[in-house]
Amino acid sequence: MAAMSALRRLLPGWRVWVLGLAGLYFMVPLLATGGFSLWAGGDRYDFSAYETLLQSSDFWDSLGLSVRLALLTILISLALLVPTVYWVQLRAQRLRPLMEFLAVLPFVVPPIALVEGLASVYTGPQWLVGTPDFLVVAYVILALPYTYRALDVGMRSLDIRTLSEAAQSLGANWPTLMLRAILPNLIGTLVGATLLTLAIVMGEFTFANVLLFNTFAVYINYVGQTSGTEAAALSLLSFVMTWLAMAGILITGRRGQVQLGGAR
Repeated sequence: MAAMSALRRLLPGWRVWVLGLAGLYFMVPLLATGGFSLWAGGDRYDFSAYETLLQSSDFWDSLGLSVRLALLTILISLALLVPTVYWVQLRAQRLRPLMEFLAVLPFVVPPIALVEGLASVYTGPQWLVGTPDFLVVAYVILALPYTYRALDVGMRSLDIRTLSEAAQSLGANWPTLMLRAILPNLIGTLVGATLLTLAIVMGEFTFANVLLFNTFAVYINYVGQTSGTEAAALSLLSFVMTWLAMAGILITGRRGQVQLGGAR
């Protein structure tokens, strides 16, 4: 008993040390990158690298393209998978092994093979294949394991059958059932799937580079080959923007949960 009591007294101290070391592990590289991004040669430090980036039209064009592709990927992924996972959970449990198999395929097939296969299979229509929007097809496949797993866990945590029967007993059709009974109970799950998809699309390089589209990741690679300080500044900017976007999504999801709780 005395040993257990001593161990309990030591645990808070160990937690502080572990958290402190983890914080240093993440913060030291960021601080070093930030210091290098401000270096202007010799003993001079300024924000010239950031000014150059923010004044570049390529920066804003590539960022806007990646954000648009991320939003399209999120919408299409959720529109396809939410009804599918719901139906498998409710009426087609025998198809779960097939869904599990399809969900892990993007891990098995190398990205370069996947993008080459898509480029050779999809020869039209030109309004899609010849534009950056074609990347959404690849991104939906790439995000499938994460989106499916998040939605599957969320659906299995709910009593889908009871919710569906209750909504239908009140006269709800299928669209109303999904919008009013199922989706409000999946806000946390949807936020998680959205965050994962956003991170994947914003950082994806192989597909865009092979198909010759200038997304944000491709632009980061290009800047890294031309200017070291601008590459460091761009890395920090992308880090901050990604975390701000994630924070915004999390705050929106929590507000939705609060409003739902208040409505109940």
